[in-house]
Amino acid sequence: MAPKLEVRDLNAWYAGRQALYDVAVDLEDRAATAVIGPSGCGKSTFLRCLNRLHEEVPGARVSGSIRMDGSDLAREHVVSVRCRVGMVFQKPNPFPNLSVFENVAAGLRLLGVRRRDELDQGVADALVHAGLWEEVEQQLDAPGTSLSGGQQQRLCIARALAVRPEVLLLDEPCSALDPIATAKVESLLARLKREYCLVVVTHNLAQARRISDRTAFFYLGKVVEVGATEELFTRPAEKLTENYVNGRFG
Repeated sequence: MAPKLEVRDLNAWYAGRQALYDVAVDLEDRAATAVIGPSGCGKSTFLRCLNRLHEEVPGARVSGSIRMDGSDLAREHVVSVRCRVGMVFQKPNPFPNLSVFENVAAGLRLLGVRRRDELDQGVADALVHAGLWEEVEQQLDAPGTSLSGGQQQRLCIARALAVRPEVLLLDEPCSALDPIATAKVESLLARLKREYCLVVVTHNLAQARRISDRTAFFYLGKVVEVGATEELFTRPAEKLTENYVNGRFG
């Protein structure tokens, strides 16, 4: 099966500083890929390049190619790219002045959905998909920020899912959550990876082993090794990878 995303010769800069060097990696559909590595190694930059958020940074630029199902994402309208490639950030960021319902409906409205029955169905489907419907069914008019931290993060996942993306990027989605909320998000990701291409940046190596099918190890802006998660953690091909996963640095 062809990969969902093919990244080739990807280089990224912030003003004059290079953050990624000739990154090449395939990201599979209906699977979760964990991106690991020490702080400052380019993990989040890589994620932001996948849906063209990196180009929003003043002075930033990118070279190389990112293709989805064979199509060059650089040639697509950026709104289309971000609908196809959704993103969830490190800290839950529900829109502060919007209700639970309107947080999820925001993307649907951006796509031109206006009929109330279509909005109702789209919001309900996304909340069910994010494992949040039963918890917020009676609170749809409450502010999104009134939910607990873990619920807010799943609300942000529901917001991303509402526009029916093909890929979901998650940048350390559990780093601001307690263990109980983390377990719920991890359980959700285990379900979602059966339907989507998931790419998850995490500093938590145990989490990477729990949730991912494949793992990419980044170091100093380069991909050192990519492979099946269990093999990369137990039989890494590179000494640098072995040192990192065994806690010798990072």
